Amino acid sequence: MIKRLLILLLLLQAALVGLLAVGLYYWWRPAWQATLSAPSTVAVYLAFGLLAVLLVRLFISANNFYLSWRAGSITPPDHALNPRSAASLFWQEFHSSMLTTSYYMLRPIGMQVHPEARGLPVLLIHGYVCNSGYWLPMSKLLKEARISHYGIDLEPPGASIDDYAPQVQAAVERLRKETGSDKVIIVGHSMGGLVARAYLRRYGDAHIARVITLGTPHHGTALAHFGPGSNAAQMRRDSAWLASLAASEANTQRMLISSIYSVHDNIIAPQDSSDLPGARNLVFGAIGHVALGRHPDIMQCTLREIETAAHA
Repeated sequence: MIKRLLILLLLLQAALVGLLAVGLYYWWRPAWQATLSAPSTVAVYLAFGLLAVLLVRLFISANNFYLSWRAGSITPPDHALNPRSAASLFWQEFHSSMLTTSYYMLRPIGMQVHPEARGLPVLLIHGYVCNSGYWLPMSKLLKEARISHYGIDLEPPGASIDDYAPQVQAAVERLRKETGSDKVIIVGHSMGGLVARAYLRRYGDAHIARVITLGTPHHGTALAHFGPGSNAAQMRRDSAWLASLAASEANTQRMLISSIYSVHDNIIAPQDSSDLPGARNLVFGAIGHVALGRHPDIMQCTLREIETAAHA
């Protein structure tokens, strides 16, 4: 469903580029237009239309950073940004967002069983309004490491987080059956980490060796107020659902979790909402929310956590 919606969104953006180009061609007549051939003129106006759409996307990213800054937590001094690292953070997140929504999510990864697999298999759970295509870079890394993995597609997009737990249970059982492994490792991005915790609450941890969360709003995020759906409401700061989830967890279950997050996350605000007491918390800086799934440092950190859990 998400893939179909994304294709529709991309077609609408392409149509908008075309309409802007046509509008400029007929209503904007600068002097330089007379010096160009018809194909060159059309190409120039299409470029202007594309630029306008990119500027809208750029504004959305900038607004997310602004909102997360307003509701953000105090940045540790050792992660303070300078102008260069701040510019790199913004560009990397914008680039990651464009890649994810224009390419990665068009290619859901599904089941990937390596014929000479080593270690434990990994179940990848995407975040809010996304699909398993988000994990395309991580899937490539896991293939290189000869680790079998399965990217689940949660449906429907706006359901309650608890409604996803049976889907995770079915995916865990399928992954165990396909690989012959008794235990699996779960990696969840953003809401995917909460889905993993909801699964543990309902089904227990008998077949889970480790849960690794990337940028998960364990204590909620202020930006969830802008998202539609039951799951967005559950991810709001101090929601009753989050309180109930936390109250249901024993310390031994929290010890199964590694929470990897960035103090400059532009969607999770305050950023220390990803800090989960009782879990293994691994803190990074100068990385945005969407970029967590493809940033080399985060992917290598995740791989180390996977390999450590497999050896344990």
